[in-house]
Amino acid sequence: MEDGLDHVRQVLWGGFVIGLLFGAVGQRLEFCLSGGLTEWWREKNPRRAAAFLLAVAVAIAGTQAVVFAGLVDLGDSIYLRRGFSWLLVPLGGVLFGYGMILARGCGSRALVLLADGNLRSLVVLLSLGISASVALTGLLATRRLAWTEATTVAPDLPSPSLPGLLESWGAGAGAAIVLPAAILGLALAGHALFRMGLRRHPWQAAGAVVIGLLPAAGWWVTGRLGADDFDPVRLESLTFVAPVGDSIQYLMLSTGLQAGFGVTVVGGVLLGSLVVSAGTRSFELRGFKGPAEILYSVGGGALMGLGGALALGCSIGQGLTGVATLALPSFLAAAGIVVGAWVALIGPLRVREQ
Repeated sequence: MEDGLDHVRQVLWGGFVIGLLFGAVGQRLEFCLSGGLTEWWREKNPRRAAAFLLAVAVAIAGTQAVVFAGLVDLGDSIYLRRGFSWLLVPLGGVLFGYGMILARGCGSRALVLLADGNLRSLVVLLSLGISASVALTGLLATRRLAWTEATTVAPDLPSPSLPGLLESWGAGAGAAIVLPAAILGLALAGHALFRMGLRRHPWQAAGAVVIGLLPAAGWWVTGRLGADDFDPVRLESLTFVAPVGDSIQYLMLSTGLQAGFGVTVVGGVLLGSLVVSAGTRSFELRGFKGPAEILYSVGGGALMGLGGALALGCSIGQGLTGVATLALPSFLAAAGIVVGAWVALIGPLRVREQ
């Protein structure tokens, strides 16, 4: 019986190590799409946004390399399901993007900041986790499923992805993987390094490369180490909306639940960030400046939880991990996140600077 659980333990430890790396590098890099877009659009400083783009480029290359090598079949992942909601995926992205600006950071950034002593992030995470659980398994779950079913489309493709689209046009399976990965990856990396000037910040670029490799590592851990004929582990990788909700539930109901890959990633992020924070002596307890900031944190967290549940991911889950699969719905979700952030930062419903 114990031997039969070895593959599960390997997945849990693998998730923990991935979380440690994300937390440690994210702490030093201040890795965050929300902060990157804010600095780029409001302060004309593209450095952090460029780091996110470079991470996406590396994630595409790493993920598609794992697929091309036949190590993992991503057909069973949530990103490459045959059908997806043409309405809820982009709408959820918009809600998430607006919420992450309102809360001054996405779920992954809130985890890193919490380990750095930012108590505001605790409120954001609680609000995000509860809202996500309400939408995924709680009061809104049946309504979400009904809306999803009513708006689902299923493209007539080998898979709802760029490789699937190329295959439908007659490209071979190998070329369909390599061509879009190479073109998109090189374009994003070149733009980040040269057009946005990230080459002038080598440590930032190196950190972005490390983070970009983590989605591929997650697929390998759950898809390879977690493979078992009788009890396979669910195929997943780096994402934070559902795992934050799962982590809150696990803290309350651990005797009746089993920790999964996502929960151990969350724990690893907290510990990795805490270690770096303590080592650099940046840890400092920080609270709210006033009631308005509390409302922003609660509201932003709730929008991120709901939006992430509808979009099937967050700025990391869809913007990094999902886009790396080259899934068409992930591009819709990522575009929605950017649009939501634009509306909150410089659009008609802009959020007042805190």
